[in-house]
Amino acid sequence: MLADFERFLRLERNRSPHTVQAYLGDITLLLHHLRCTGETDLAGLDLRMLRGWLASLHQAGASRTTLARRAAAARTFSTWAFQNRLLPADVAELLASPRPHRSIPAVLSAGEAGQAIDSLDGDEPEQLRDRLILELLYGTGIRVAELVSLDLADLDRSRRVLRVIGKGDKQRTVPYGIPAEHALHRWLTAGRPAWVTPASGQALLLGRRGGRLDQRTARRVVNEATADLAGGSGLSPHGLRHSAATHLLDGGADLRAVQELLGHASLATTQIYTHVSMDRLRASFSQAHPRA
Repeated sequence: MLADFERFLRLERNRSPHTVQAYLGDITLLLHHLRCTGETDLAGLDLRMLRGWLASLHQAGASRTTLARRAAAARTFSTWAFQNRLLPADVAELLASPRPHRSIPAVLSAGEAGQAIDSLDGDEPEQLRDRLILELLYGTGIRVAELVSLDLADLDRSRRVLRVIGKGDKQRTVPYGIPAEHALHRWLTAGRPAWVTPASGQALLLGRRGGRLDQRTARRVVNEATADLAGGSGLSPHGLRHSAATHLLDGGADLRAVQELLGHASLATTQIYTHVSMDRLRASFSQAHPRA
């Protein structure tokens, strides 16, 4: 049953491998809870039992974000099981999700972002690659998974845009600036040729052995480059994405445009960045309100 559910998530719902893995883990926990209540058949699953499962997870210390995802997994599973006649009804249809807390993301200032990028100056292939990693992550706001998936064919250097395949295999076009173009030129002319092997294929960013760059290496590069700027702990690549979105909005970019650039399915996800800086709000208030 779980194997069939996995194929449904992957092939019909087109969920990312990370989401598929998370949902399967959630449903495995749910079925274990069902068995612990004395039920030996899936037909014993009902709304009351689902609410009890979430309550037990809450008492065990699960975060609101985790509870929200597990409720979503349960609803998806319940609908699938009902459609495949494994359940007599869609028992999770009315299962509510707790609202996850929206934490304000940590961001760099524009000066700090520039300082982190400039710290990677050098002519060695690794230095050229690492600078390009930061230039593209901060300059475009793309996700680290999208970065390492870039191929040479995804570049349109005449228009300075990237073709990005995001969550759900959704494609979008993202512009990048002149500094990123300079870093890209140096990497393609002096960096990538030094590491390229027959196994490199069309991958834009490479590891030292010529294979496609992996996400762990990209995370390490960003963390080390920002360590002195973020309280000694450094930022993740997602921190550069947060910074890019914040600086776009502070610079006057339209929220809908930022949503498109970041590849957010919902505008509500993009709106979290409007809470990061009060400077823009104060400036708008002072300019627009007659009693400011």
